[in-house]
Amino acid sequence: MQQIRVFQQRIKPIQQGHSWIFSGAIKENSAPQSVGIAEVLDEQGQILGYGFSDTESQISCRMFHLGPKPADGFKQAYWKHKFELAMNLRTEQLAGTNTTAFRLIHAEGDGLPGLIVDVYGSVAYLHTVVQATGQWFETWATLLRGMGFSSIFHRHGIEKQGKWLGEKPTTPLVIFENQLQFEVHVETGQKTGFFIDQRDNRQIIRSLSNGKKVLNAFGYTGGFSVYALAGGAKEVVTVDISKEACQLADENAALNGFATGRHTSVAADCFDYLRTMEKDFDLIVLDPPAFAKNSKSVDKASSGYKEINLQAFRNIKSGGLVASYSCSQHIDRELFWKIIAGAARDSGRFVQVIRSFHQGPDHPIAIGHPEGEYLKGFLLRVI
Repeated sequence: MQQIRVFQQRIKPIQQGHSWIFSGAIKENSAPQSVGIAEVLDEQGQILGYGFSDTESQISCRMFHLGPKPADGFKQAYWKHKFELAMNLRTEQLAGTNTTAFRLIHAEGDGLPGLIVDVYGSVAYLHTVVQATGQWFETWATLLRGMGFSSIFHRHGIEKQGKWLGEKPTTPLVIFENQLQFEVHVETGQKTGFFIDQRDNRQIIRSLSNGKKVLNAFGYTGGFSVYALAGGAKEVVTVDISKEACQLADENAALNGFATGRHTSVAADCFDYLRTMEKDFDLIVLDPPAFAKNSKSVDKASSGYKEINLQAFRNIKSGGLVASYSCSQHIDRELFWKIIAGAARDSGRFVQVIRSFHQGPDHPIAIGHPEGEYLKGFLLRVI
């Protein structure tokens, strides 16, 4: 087995449960071009644990097990236990919600870094993020079939195209979320087809929408829009630059029986729309895609987040609410607060923070890996 020795001064994060080992922390690698499972040691040769090694990433190894190797090693039973623990959490958290879409495996948050599994009814979307987990895709597929998923869609790394393992659904895929219905396109949609991580936050927006005129900017396929309509919004406008997304937002509204007169979709650049929109919205949702894909793009992303919040603050009705989100891992909660504070200052309006938003419990965060908190947001009241 490949062995990786870590500099003594760099082992503390590993011992505290941080999953990532960067190349600069490695003193010696017995097989630097190897991909698979690596035994991780300190300088004295004491075993720290085991991880997935990778040659194509700045993260040389992703830890999935601390301490000595289990007696039976890393056979299928080991991974099956992790999958079962993950499913137990989702079953407990989603009981009674009539929800058929959730994240089953959330990489580091479930002790399986480099692996994502999203569930849409009987369909499992398997995303092997790194080479090592990609090598094991048949094992993951076997475990998923054993859990009852007859249709598995597999995508690897940053590839846009994936493939079906086994049966491909012959009818449009429709899921339930908190008793609402949504059509999901796993092959062509963003992320894995639906933004599952916003489920709880959509429910909050639902509770705030009664009698309000709501703008869902960067609305994608209308998740927040449908929830606002279900919450009694008098009017909802969905804005997205994609005509296809707007069409699906309309279809999702109709799927739930909401009259077209209450929902309008607009295919437009959201930056332009926010600058010129009518000043009669009571509630604005800002849920853009990740502006910061890496650390080099943080400054540009910060400007983008500031601009959309600034325009929302300037144009919303007095007493209106802005729900503002960032799903950029490289924009942490503290920085996002500062960006929004700067937008509030420049808008000349008094802005109050009412509550914080987080990703759902099916996107758990390993206690030693705070980077797992990628989704953050604030509910703001503008006077």
